[in-house]
Amino acid sequence: MPVIRIAAAVIVDDGGRILLVRKRGTTAFMQPGGKLEPGEAPDVALARELHEELGVIVDPATFEHWGRFSADAANEPDHTVDCDIYALTLAEQPVAAAEIAELRWVALDDTELEIAPLAREVVLPRLLGGAA
Repeated sequence: MPVIRIAAAVIVDDGGRILLVRKRGTTAFMQPGGKLEPGEAPDVALARELHEELGVIVDPATFEHWGRFSADAANEPDHTVDCDIYALTLAEQPVAAAEIAELRWVALDDTELEIAPLAREVVLPRLLGGAA
């Protein structure tokens, strides 16, 4: 199965909601982030993607690395994602830009929203106190 190498952010607001985004032409919400360029470090790729997708400037030195995880890709059938996940905070208000159609602050126990496998299987359980 083809693998897509990505980096993604876990961003939680003061109310305990997680920031999720939906790319144009898709239905699943996921953490912001994206694909690494050849030779690009995951944290640097994530900072670049957050600037492109959300219009925010973040310092990779402030990221907390959760680890590297795999899951089925949300938008590419028969692909998996290989993802470095970082927790971070934003000093600026994010806005949907580039390929992002929508961003939403989501309650951790939201059961109505279509959520990508990586967020559903790794991120949300960890935030809710379970093992990832």
